[in-house]
Amino acid sequence: MTSTVGSTGPTDTMTPPPPERSGRILRFGRAERLVHRTTGWLMLLCVATAACLYLAPLAQVVGRRHLVATVHEWSGILLPVPFLLGLVSPSFRAGLRRLNRFAVYDRRWLRAVLTRTTSPGARPAGKFNAGQKLYAGWIAGAVLVMMSTGLLMWFTGVLQPISRTSAIFVHDVLAWAVVLVLIGHMRMAYRDPQARLGMRTGFVEREWAGMRHPQWLEEDRSAPHDGDAGATVQER
Repeated sequence: MTSTVGSTGPTDTMTPPPPERSGRILRFGRAERLVHRTTGWLMLLCVATAACLYLAPLAQVVGRRHLVATVHEWSGILLPVPFLLGLVSPSFRAGLRRLNRFAVYDRRWLRAVLTRTTSPGARPAGKFNAGQKLYAGWIAGAVLVMMSTGLLMWFTGVLQPISRTSAIFVHDVLAWAVVLVLIGHMRMAYRDPQARLGMRTGFVEREWAGMRHPQWLEEDRSAPHDGDAGATVQER
């Protein structure tokens, strides 16, 4: 028996093809994935504990109201922490700059969504499409307002009754809005396996990126393949 390219010995012990042939590119670094994952779990914890406090049937089943309230309060306070720690990472900061930049083609993407245009090339997007940029900005603002009203409710001793009532109203209304937006976010992620793969492993198929985020490839021709040395070091 003889050895062939891609094998470690005889032909009956072939190794998988080189990673650079898989057509995958790096979409999210480790810091970006950790920030997203940790923030997501904290957000879900906030929602779950809020449901146990707000809905009487759940409150009766779970019990331990003081413990649930404490977990809810601290999970809300900790929500910004993953973001702040992520700022240490250059790749995370680069992602934030992309999210904060609204390009001309983002307006075309929004018009196409509003008119339900699905023809090829009708929805151009960079690394993040316009919907993702709007979602990121909205959820960041909502978290800040939720934290502020939550702290106002927490420190009841220094508030007038009218101030606490207003804080509770804003907190409750915005909480329902957050739940609806999160459901929409998770629904979109569920419908796109490649997007979930990118957030789970960091890599996506180049073909998918070309179809869903063509401007990203145009703007960043040097996006590393999963076989590149830099990507390998970062992921391993």
